[in-house]
Amino acid sequence: MKYIITRIIQVIPILFAITFLSFAMMRLAGSDVVEQKMLNTGQVISENQLIAAKQELGLDRPFLVQYFSWLGKLLHGDMGTSYVSGMNVFDTFISKLPATILLTISSIVFTVIISIPLGISSAVYQNKFTDYVIRFFSFIGNSLPNFFVSLVLMYFLAIKLRWLPIICREVNLNNIIMPTITLGIAMSAKYIRQVRATVLDELSKDYVIGAKARGVKFSTILWNSVIRQSLVTIITLLALSIGSLLGGTAIVESIFMWDGVGKMAVDAISMRDYPIIQAYVMWMAIIYVMVNLVTDLSYRFLDPRIRLGDAQS
Repeated sequence: MKYIITRIIQVIPILFAITFLSFAMMRLAGSDVVEQKMLNTGQVISENQLIAAKQELGLDRPFLVQYFSWLGKLLHGDMGTSYVSGMNVFDTFISKLPATILLTISSIVFTVIISIPLGISSAVYQNKFTDYVIRFFSFIGNSLPNFFVSLVLMYFLAIKLRWLPIICREVNLNNIIMPTITLGIAMSAKYIRQVRATVLDELSKDYVIGAKARGVKFSTILWNSVIRQSLVTIITLLALSIGSLLGGTAIVESIFMWDGVGKMAVDAISMRDYPIIQAYVMWMAIIYVMVNLVTDLSYRFLDPRIRLGDAQS
């Protein structure tokens, strides 16, 4: 419990540092906020109106005063108003989040189903025909960029076979298939190689050799010991992917018009909608910090050696 509290306390200054850097980057973006807002709305204003608008938004105040004012609103759930739509940023962000969460879950499930069994099989049948075939296809999958896989799937599944819609007009299970496969192919290809390397490393250790010498069945050694010891590496990889996916895979979401956080960020960047961009940057940072925290805490439950090391220190 002490370790958990310590790790949570360590996260707090990191999050505050992220908010400061995020706010500072938006202010140094190289474009006047008020002028950009007026440009997006098509308004033409005079110099006096421009000064008045800056005073109304508090942009004439010192940088630190602006930051703490923004931070106070952020802590109360107020992320500002979109320069393009005029809608509340928090409400807009929350409306896009379910689509991204659904795509994240489906992609992770697809990746786990494909990569873990194939990675284990590749390690067990090392340097045999099965291993060569799995490694060949994982190499191909790892070499294909997401946008190319997206176009190939759209051509065959949507245009030629007409099994699926080309563009996602709504968030449902029918429309999520191609984005899921696109993301899953790249992640599975990478994880197959990582799982194979991790399992091979465990199979070469002394406890496996000793168990074999005592006549313990190989399947028992594999599933009760080797896979369990490999979980730390596997969970680390999956945790990083979850952070990336929850941040929204901008290219895939934009290609398939999947109405998630990633597509929202791409649209905001193209129109310089700074409040939306700032909310997205904050979300990405918080997700990675929290995912890393949960991953660190899970290590203590999966690997007794970590618990023993903490206890001794």
